[in-house]
Amino acid sequence: MNLNIKTIGLWVVTALFFSSCNEDFLDRASEDRVEAPYFFNTAKDLEVATNDFYAMLPGTESYTDDAKSDNLMPLNPDPRIRGARVVPVTGGGWSWTNLRKINYFLANYHKVQDEAARAKYSGIARFFRAYFYYDKVKTFGDVPWYGKVLDAKDPELYKARDSRTLVMDSVMADLDYAITNIPAEKQLNLITRYTAMLLKARVALFEGTFRKYHGLADADKYLALAAEASNALISTGAYTLYTEGGAESAYRNLFSLINQNNTETILAVDYELGIKIHSLGYSFTSATAGSYGLPKDLINSYLMRDGSRFTDKVNYNTMGFYEEMQNRDPRLTQTTAGPDFRVNGETRNEPVNLTITTTGYRLVKALPERSQWATSAGYFDIILFRYAEALLIFAEARAELGLLTQADLNLTINKLRARAGMPNLDLIQANANADPYLEAMYPNVDKGAFKGAILEIRRERRAELFNEGFRWDDLMRWKEGLKITQPIVGVYFPGVGAYDFTGDGAADVFVHTGSTSGAPSSVTSMININQRTLRNPITGAQNAPAGNIDPFPQDGKFREDRDYFAPLPTEDLLLNDNLKQNPKWDE
Repeated sequence: MNLNIKTIGLWVVTALFFSSCNEDFLDRASEDRVEAPYFFNTAKDLEVATNDFYAMLPGTESYTDDAKSDNLMPLNPDPRIRGARVVPVTGGGWSWTNLRKINYFLANYHKVQDEAARAKYSGIARFFRAYFYYDKVKTFGDVPWYGKVLDAKDPELYKARDSRTLVMDSVMADLDYAITNIPAEKQLNLITRYTAMLLKARVALFEGTFRKYHGLADADKYLALAAEASNALISTGAYTLYTEGGAESAYRNLFSLINQNNTETILAVDYELGIKIHSLGYSFTSATAGSYGLPKDLINSYLMRDGSRFTDKVNYNTMGFYEEMQNRDPRLTQTTAGPDFRVNGETRNEPVNLTITTTGYRLVKALPERSQWATSAGYFDIILFRYAEALLIFAEARAELGLLTQADLNLTINKLRARAGMPNLDLIQANANADPYLEAMYPNVDKGAFKGAILEIRRERRAELFNEGFRWDDLMRWKEGLKITQPIVGVYFPGVGAYDFTGDGAADVFVHTGSTSGAPSSVTSMININQRTLRNPITGAQNAPAGNIDPFPQDGKFREDRDYFAPLPTEDLLLNDNLKQNPKWDE
């Protein structure tokens, strides 16, 4: 076996830098041996080369990644929340193909005589290198930093991981370069200076809070960078919040746009009917695909319309669906189907349908018009970067630094609340009266004078950025991985019988134990609690006669000593003795 590894070692280690896949290794040859002398000559060449980097960006997974967290329960729970991840033989995210392409570009772009093009496209390349490494550090922690193209004989191929500080400072340097050199244009589907500004703020907030809550040095340095970058973007005045439709529909309307506009959206993935399509509408509405359901603790987190806390109500845990949806933050029923839910473009309310949701709380944020509900029928754009995130980052960074002011809140959180028709967040009141429900949800939160404000910003972040792919990273950076182990449950039912979900006096849901006789003719959904069991919210007892729908009775699993990082593949550990497995993954 050792002889075999030595025999194939040279080309596999080279492939380690390009990809874990042999095809990637073979595909690279002509790129630097033949084409380079003839390719990097014009501005168009640089544009074409950097266009290839856009494949690094996510697509529809941005709107489904929350199903790998506590934010959204799919029909089939992900290994990440089941605690079922295993050490891969190869792959697992430990691929370097994209980095090699970027570094190869950066080694050759200077041959072009057009100075403006060199600045712009080298800035875009360094944006993507920062993006690449940000993902690697989030996933694996310390990783090797490669700032140049390596050949098969370069000893750096076998080096150990570099320090997190070296890598993240290099990421910040790349983003500073990108911000300086990419033009300040508003381009929906292209990287611009504004995209780089927001990525810098996003990365710095992640790094600053990760360091703070995981006990690493220099947390405040990165938090200050997050505040600085987000404030710089805000101060440009280039973007504002999308408000078409008013408080009752603006938030939902933003994500329902077939073609995004650049009022709030900084970067989106463009889809076009007949050219580039997706199946999100199908996965949102199919009983056998996603069947996504929002969890009860997320529903509980939304405030009342007057700004008071829903969880301060004595019976919040045992409240029926129709009652709990009344007088809430309007974003709640623009995110999940409320009593008066109507599909975009239709004039009648949609019948209650609990067969397409695991929890009873149906996902409607980004749900398109009905014509896009079939497989491969979706063509609405996917938002990747939007202005609202900058507002949230600035507020959180300032709060974590202990510098938050009421003026900061008015500039950020209260603008988001105003769009939703919600009252302002008052800094003094928030800090004087921290929400015990959120404290129990986030036990590791900063216990200082700004605890209440930090918790409220986290509430706002979860509501505003729900199902945009941020939730797992948020839990990891806050050192709240054990949140995954808290019960993920749905709608509460006090027992068998008929229930009116729409408030029109007619039953919509019938709960039974096997016999549907006696179900009113108006019922559109049946729940057999012998199959879709209930969990008592007070005692935690499962298979209860009354309680919340329990779609994940085994509960999430998370090892505090291991699961903040993913494992490295065994193939790469064998090929490079200087690489070590992440803690506890070799047990």
